[in-house]
Amino acid sequence: MSRTERRIFQINGQLADLAREEERVSEELQFHRHLNDDAQRDAAVSDHPEDRGAARQTAADVARFERAVAEVRKRRVRLEEKRRQLFNKLRDL
Repeated sequence: MSRTERRIFQINGQLADLAREEERVSEELQFHRHLNDDAQRDAAVSDHPEDRGAARQTAADVARFERAVAEVRKRRVRLEEKRRQLFNKLRDL
């Protein structure tokens, strides 16, 4: 097996790991979105400052998880591009 083929297999493993990570982070994002929806509703109808604080915190959590999902997707796209280049290299041999 050539070095290029081994690298492709390694990237495939990394892509599988990223797929699992993306699924996990996406599920956490959905959970935080639900919490945020509830917190925003509570803050809108409440006179308690702690409800507004909770709404700000949950909104920040949603933004943090959205960035995490975007980062995982960005890493996946880079690896897929690298794998494509390696496949082209194999094809050209």
